[in-house]
Amino acid sequence: MDRSGVGGVVKARPEDFFVEELPLYQPSGSGTHVYIQIEKKGIGTREALDRLAKVLNVPRREIGLAGLKDAQAVARQWISIEHVAPEQVQQVALREVRVLQTTRHTNKLKPGHLAGNRFVVRLRKLALPLPQAAETAQEVLSILSRRGVPNYFGAQRFGNHQDNHLLGKAVAQNDVDAFADLLLGHPNEQLDSPPVFQARNLYEQGRYEEAAKLWPGQFFDQRRSLRILAGARGNKKRVYYTIDKHLKGLFISAYQSYLFNRVLAARMPNIDKLLLGDMAYLHVNGACFRVEQPEVEQPRCDRLEISPTGPLLGGRTTKLTGPAGETENPILDGENLNDQDFRQMKHLGARGGRRPLRFQPRNASVTSGTDDLGPYLEFRFELDAGCYATTLLAEITKDRTAASPEPEE
Repeated sequence: MDRSGVGGVVKARPEDFFVEELPLYQPSGSGTHVYIQIEKKGIGTREALDRLAKVLNVPRREIGLAGLKDAQAVARQWISIEHVAPEQVQQVALREVRVLQTTRHTNKLKPGHLAGNRFVVRLRKLALPLPQAAETAQEVLSILSRRGVPNYFGAQRFGNHQDNHLLGKAVAQNDVDAFADLLLGHPNEQLDSPPVFQARNLYEQGRYEEAAKLWPGQFFDQRRSLRILAGARGNKKRVYYTIDKHLKGLFISAYQSYLFNRVLAARMPNIDKLLLGDMAYLHVNGACFRVEQPEVEQPRCDRLEISPTGPLLGGRTTKLTGPAGETENPILDGENLNDQDFRQMKHLGARGGRRPLRFQPRNASVTSGTDDLGPYLEFRFELDAGCYATTLLAEITKDRTAASPEPEE
């Protein structure tokens, strides 16, 4: 949107960013799986589940969840554990994790079992006086609710080192040397903590055992990979095959996200306009269809019933034609992927598809106030699963650096 922003800081403290999952379905109340609503504060979902697994004495892999939530936030989400007593769960006492309620259901909770998320976010240190900031934010929010928000994947998709997409391309192409070098090397003083920066430098010097000792405890894969490298005399293929399929799939997903973001940026700011050859997304059910008469379909697009789409690259990704293809296809073709690469992506769960270039916030509102930290704007809204609150906020602040959260893990 070509409009000045209000500036501001999103997460002056975790309580300024509250998110609550909206379940895809309600638990039945019976079954072998105990569904648990937790509230966590100041830690990532994976760390929260590690702590719960330890105190409940269950394998971490047995805990199901619908989605990950930001670390620097107060987040309420549902998880599931099979064959555990609800009474045992209700007695859990952890400083950063509270059990709010328990019930039962017949299946394990899995990624994607999520309708959306409800947010309450406070924006502080505004660039404008509070009354002017509130007026501007309301105008922008109204436009976004009417025209849609650019559906960018958030920065957390790309990891602390902001290179998960490069790891994903290396996985797709079975480039074992590039994968190991990206995972363990390429030090970056702006992105790495001091120990990680030093560890990456030591890797590039071939000092694998020393590097392994410097990686913090949560970086299990890096520490294990370095020890394997030391024992295998630098055979990087051993590193590649040490990393589990799930993590490789996450890297592939980041690669898809990176390409989608590039296509979306190329289509900006006209993400509410259909082009000949587009694949349009039906928001009511997620189906797609080829746009052959954009002038006929545009009124539906104006009502946000349908939207143009970008690629989630894979073997099943429908190729655009006509003017729409002239924007998207050069970006994808430039990646030089072959059939073997697409088979590898499919093996790791990335079959391909399409994603709308925009999303519509629901029940959106903004109010202003003052508390112990000073003046703030408070935003309330609901988003579909897979849509990022920070993307919406970036359109209001016009400061993507300030609006982007720290990566969760």
